[in-house]
Amino acid sequence: MAGAYRTADATVSARRAVAVTPNDSTVIPVCRALYIGTGGSLVVRMADDQNNVTFTNVPAGIFPVQVDRVLSTGTSASGIVALY
Repeated sequence: MAGAYRTADATVSARRAVAVTPNDSTVIPVCRALYIGTGGSLVVRMADDQNNVTFTNVPAGIFPVQVDRVLSTGTSASGIVALY
């Protein structure tokens, strides 16, 4: 499923949602966005370039990034749900 959302219309609502437990080694299918229940820092691996990125002060709500990993090291945000 990798890359399935790279050209998706961002205005189309999600069809599936899966809770994400941050883990430094678990790869998830590329999502169209993340829902953040409680804001904080978020460390993810971006879908296209496979680079880890740290986002600080991420607010609760929809965070429109396409990722294949949510790392536990450095992530303080919680209640994370991958939207597909």
